[in-house]
Amino acid sequence: MLLKVILISILCIKSIHNLKSGCGCTSSRETTEHFSEETNNVLPNEQCPFENRYINRIDANSKETTEMIFIPAGAYQFGTDDIVIEGDREGPKRLLQLKSFYLDKYEVSNRDFEYFTKLTNYKTEAETFGDSFVFTLFLNSTFREQLKDFRVVQAPWWYKVAGTNWRHPYGPDSDISELMDHPVIHVSWNDATAYCKWREARLPTESEWEAACRGDHHNFTYPWGDKLFPNKKHMTNIWQGTFPNHNSVKDGYIGTNPVHLFPQNDFGFHNMAGNVWEWTEDSWSDDSVKEKVKKGGSYLCHRSYCYRYRCSARSHNTDDSSAGNLGFRCAKTA
Repeated sequence: MLLKVILISILCIKSIHNLKSGCGCTSSRETTEHFSEETNNVLPNEQCPFENRYINRIDANSKETTEMIFIPAGAYQFGTDDIVIEGDREGPKRLLQLKSFYLDKYEVSNRDFEYFTKLTNYKTEAETFGDSFVFTLFLNSTFREQLKDFRVVQAPWWYKVAGTNWRHPYGPDSDISELMDHPVIHVSWNDATAYCKWREARLPTESEWEAACRGDHHNFTYPWGDKLFPNKKHMTNIWQGTFPNHNSVKDGYIGTNPVHLFPQNDFGFHNMAGNVWEWTEDSWSDDSVKEKVKKGGSYLCHRSYCYRYRCSARSHNTDDSSAGNLGFRCAKTA
């Protein structure tokens, strides 16, 4: 059963100010098979005005409806000239002509993914490998001590935990019974592709995702504009406090939030920033085709640590990687 009490470590570590590396955003299964043995113990509906943009997919044997929003063909901004993380290749800013497409209004939820697995008997890669990566705050002190040699070297707040997968997101004793409306996590790019294919859809390209993120605007930093907290309002679920030791939970969530919360941009999308990273269809580079681009940041992102909840920000993981802050949504060509 999901732990009700989350122990937050008060052990001190050095302040983290490096936005370019070391945050663990790019930790991938094939590059994190070696774990730290010497690191310190360190411990994240508002109605849309565009109803005519929606299409619904109603499963005959399910009460669930997957809403997609129509994005018309046009020239959309991709990248930025206001580059924050050089190594991520966030720029330059350019306009790309895109064909019309649909994109899920919400991130794929545990309920959605459960229905898929019941119909298809699909088994995720985390289930096949037998483990996935869990953030330190979701492990009690005893478990952290037992697993101290199974941490990601460059990000020791990530633990490789046997028995962790989308059904058991915080270790083998956890479950999703109270998280059915939260985004599915611990799904690899391959898992996400399989789900979208089952829905006769696909993952969005990076340029499509970014076009949807800005909501038909140019030069927006975030899906809703340039101010992170307009009128002192929390618009997304990101880390509040000092990463990774203290999350003040001012936005209401220490982990993921339900997919329909935090009203977002003028296209009507929810949680394009924060909550969970989202896989895209694209590879990071021609030389690294198994490294796939992910967008949007997650509930673990903080400006001092991983300032990647901006529309132009990007990161990557191998296509078989999974973690407790990585999900997706589907797209479809119009």
